[in-house]
Amino acid sequence: MEKAGQPIGIFDSGVGGLTVAGAIKRLLPDESLIYFGDTAHLPYGDKSKETVTHYSERIAGYLLSQNCKMIVIACNTASANAYESVVKLAADKAIVVNVIDPVIDHILAVKTKSSIGVIGTKGTINSATYEKKISRRNTELRVVSMATPLFVPMIEEGFIFDDISNAIIRSYLSKDQLKDIDTLILGCTHYPIIKNQIDRFYNFRIDVIDSSKIVAMHVREVLYRNHLNNINNNPSYSFYVSDYTDFFKTVSKLFFEEDVELKKLNFWNG
Repeated sequence: MEKAGQPIGIFDSGVGGLTVAGAIKRLLPDESLIYFGDTAHLPYGDKSKETVTHYSERIAGYLLSQNCKMIVIACNTASANAYESVVKLAADKAIVVNVIDPVIDHILAVKTKSSIGVIGTKGTINSATYEKKISRRNTELRVVSMATPLFVPMIEEGFIFDDISNAIIRSYLSKDQLKDIDTLILGCTHYPIIKNQIDRFYNFRIDVIDSSKIVAMHVREVLYRNHLNNINNNPSYSFYVSDYTDFFKTVSKLFFEEDVELKKLNFWNG
């Protein structure tokens, strides 16, 4: 198989990365995808850097064994803590893309002077990755961040579009840290699932940044630049989880508009 015909590997701690996978599928319909959701260990946001790196390296190793030409770390916590380790592991075998740098590049391209809020898991927020990388390149952009640790388990348990999720969203976004922002970065790939609820909380008055579409455009650009875009029209999609959850299959339909065959794959004891 020529390298351009090899699949794109995508991984996350759970269903959140499906937002990225779905966006890639829509933008690059000829590409084959292998998705791994590490549902046995979610959420990553409350794990140590060492633990997240260990999980990420094991998953990336599996994706490399499946001849993936690109690995997309579709998790902000893993992107913040394990990106360099995965790049080193992939070496010259695959290109590695994270979900933080493309969003920061987008922000710096469209915002010159702004007050930006970032919400994400504890792991992402504690890393201060967004603040450091944005302020290093534009000191006119004010960045404030806040951990919203209940969002991931809320979404993974299927509490979306209901009174419970609306109450949790309202409780977090009403806090003083996010007062007077004009832009909000959804610093977790789970969060686009509740983007409409977040937009409604702000009465559509602020710019809510959905990372999945931005990352998909970056993936397309990188593939074309490296002449790795697939030109065959026979893509395949494989979905793996480390622990089966009914909600994973429900969410997959939101982004792939078809039933997916979900396979359990656990290689942690190997």
